[in-house]
Amino acid sequence: MSQERVKTAIILAGGAGLRLRPLTQDIPKAMINVSGKPLLQWIIEWLKVNDVRSIVVGVAYKKGKIMEYFKDGENLGVEIKYSTHTVEGGTSEGFKLAIHRHVRDEVFLAMNCDELVDIHVNEMFAHHCKQGGVATVAVGPLRSPYGVVELDGADVIGFDEKPILQSVHVSTGVYVFSRDVLRYLSDVGDVERIMFPKLSSMRKLKAYHHNGFWATVNSLKDLEDVETQLQRGLI
Repeated sequence: MSQERVKTAIILAGGAGLRLRPLTQDIPKAMINVSGKPLLQWIIEWLKVNDVRSIVVGVAYKKGKIMEYFKDGENLGVEIKYSTHTVEGGTSEGFKLAIHRHVRDEVFLAMNCDELVDIHVNEMFAHHCKQGGVATVAVGPLRSPYGVVELDGADVIGFDEKPILQSVHVSTGVYVFSRDVLRYLSDVGDVERIMFPKLSSMRKLKAYHHNGFWATVNSLKDLEDVETQLQRGLI
């Protein structure tokens, strides 16, 4: 493969963000203020640090708000193009249209706009190329939202408040795709429910283990947690 690094990223920012109401009543999730700037801006700045400067933003719900704010990306030192899809079409439609319209690279990054991570993009790219899959998912250990109780009969012999479960892996919502992914993307639906199970059954879906920071902003509680971590300098 002649490509030496990830040059292009697709960020899907089309969801209605229903679990973040009332914040998303008039703006898309991507524009929610997180410690002084929009959520999407944090992602774009992380991509720029990783030398990914060609960005395709998939937009749907309240798309004008995103396009008016970020424009062509020049103010942030990147190039932004937009791909419109429908909210109902899900991530499959969003990724498929964005690739067809704006992506020419053989390998590229793909992600949702509600993920904050400190992944080294080109390390993940190298892993993807070495493993030879169609798609690679960045996975991390599960952070339990609950206290885990260890029992001996009716006796509680241990209690761990919201532990990190190293033996259980979950998707961080950040992916590396080879262009061949177009053969497997459905027209509508979500890649996590349709394409990924299909690829995994064919052993074409690979995992990249990420043990650094990652967080999903899907609810008001998530937003509160992320802002606390930002204030503590953890991101």
